[in-house]
Amino acid sequence: MEQILFFTVASIAVISAGYFVFARNPMYALLSLIVTMFSIAGMYVLLNAQFLGIVQVIVYAGAIMVLFLYILMMLNLNKEDESRKQNTLKFIGVFSAGILLVGMLGAFRGIKEDILAPEGIDHSVGLTKNLGKLLFNEYVVPFELASILILAGIVGAVLIGKKDL
Repeated sequence: MEQILFFTVASIAVISAGYFVFARNPMYALLSLIVTMFSIAGMYVLLNAQFLGIVQVIVYAGAIMVLFLYILMMLNLNKEDESRKQNTLKFIGVFSAGILLVGMLGAFRGIKEDILAPEGIDHSVGLTKNLGKLLFNEYVVPFELASILILAGIVGAVLIGKKDL
């Protein structure tokens, strides 16, 4: 039952991601990207990584999608402004997708059937308690360096965006 639910949520993610790529209207593309982010969060929850699922919803489906929405509204895209894509760009895109498909089929060729068996699942993997222990014991220096880097980016964005009065 759990596998059926996982594959259902995964297929929703793939379909909405495909619609995001091929949608002509940017608003519909943005809405399909939000569906993709929520379905990825659902996959995290099904894989017993509840913390990653919540972070996926809060950070990506919440904050970044709102940012994309505001950028889209500020751009004020009109159909007259959009230029037609050249056929060479379409060919390059189809060729790249074909190469990716061949690579994925080659990678999946070696998968055995017993990988999907539910035996031997460690249910403690992905829990917030284990993630916190690992993050604040073993990876405390990279975590603090990343927070300093983010703080420097925020200060830089404020300084660049500040208008001289």
